[in-house]
Amino acid sequence: MSEKKDMEYWRNPSIQGVRSLGINYGQVGDNLPPPDKVLDLLTSLKLTKARIYDTNPQILTTFANSNIELIVTVENQMLPVIVDPQQALQWVTTHIKPYFPATKITGIAVGNEIFTDDDTSLLGYLVPAIVSIHGALARIGLDKYIQVSTPNSLAVLEESYPPSAGSFKGEVSSAMSQFLQFLSSTGSPFWINAYPYFAYKDSPNKISLDYALCNKNPGMVDPYTKLHYDNMLYAQVDAVVYAMSRLGYGGIEVRVSETGWPSKGDPDEVGATVQNAAAYNRNLLRRQMSNEGTPLRPNTRLEVYLFALFNEDLKPGPTSERNYGLFQPDGTIAYNVGLSALATSSSTSPASISLTSSATKVIKPQGLFYSNSPFKPIKFINKLYSTGN
Repeated sequence: MSEKKDMEYWRNPSIQGVRSLGINYGQVGDNLPPPDKVLDLLTSLKLTKARIYDTNPQILTTFANSNIELIVTVENQMLPVIVDPQQALQWVTTHIKPYFPATKITGIAVGNEIFTDDDTSLLGYLVPAIVSIHGALARIGLDKYIQVSTPNSLAVLEESYPPSAGSFKGEVSSAMSQFLQFLSSTGSPFWINAYPYFAYKDSPNKISLDYALCNKNPGMVDPYTKLHYDNMLYAQVDAVVYAMSRLGYGGIEVRVSETGWPSKGDPDEVGATVQNAAAYNRNLLRRQMSNEGTPLRPNTRLEVYLFALFNEDLKPGPTSERNYGLFQPDGTIAYNVGLSALATSSSTSPASISLTSSATKVIKPQGLFYSNSPFKPIKFINKLYSTGN
């Protein structure tokens, strides 16, 4: 594909598939398929968005001249280095410029869950690093095409329930305000790693499984806004919107950079089953096919990246960490989630979704880092705040 045609893509995208659905594709495994096989899989499923957790040159090269839009990542340990504008320019010149525009890099994640990282020293580097990376993109003329942000754990919230009570933790408010100012000035999204699974696992006797899984259920009504929520993910997203509004930033888009449900877990990981994983991801897929928005922003489709493409056998932590994949390392599907609907005509009824053999010739997992901070216990508040919306 010529550079002229590549640049034209950015102005008039016309890609098949569900535009608001992406997938997390990592490399933490010793039995993973090569990137060309992964590209074949994504293409067969008509998935057009993927997120990786580094800037693996083999992946970036392989995905050139494809319809896959990529979000790439600056690893956490690099933040103190790229605070220096010259180092940031060197990073962009080395890791982005050689591949763009043939490889459709649409976003750069600067770190992952820095606001809640155990290494609190990194937080001071975050916004300066983000500004430096964006400045480097601007110097070579790519800031118009590549957004810069950072994925956040839901644990960054002090209050998350009801959604209208959403607020950020006080200890991050200063850095968060600076971050939101950057997002507002550049039109970049706030990325959140949101896992209803964590909330259900921690309080299975208090939280409805159907509500967490996006199954049919009575839902809940926010007592202040009177908005009705029929699933926890949308409530979590809107809590973030309200939290940003409290700091004076009501117009920033929220995108879900990770969400998923494990198909297997340890004995104490309640709800980690194949049936629940299939239900959550299948329900989410159906909603994405309808380009749904949240109750607070019903006319803005919610962009979601599923976690994850593969099970990853080298991920540390509990059993669930290695079992978020839609596919097994040997190429078989982990469970029927219905992705084949993306490979058929847009008139396919979501009710008849089923995974076909065209998607079963898969590959093996590669790593991702999902939000490993426990879901903060939900709390009510007795005061209604102005949201600024």
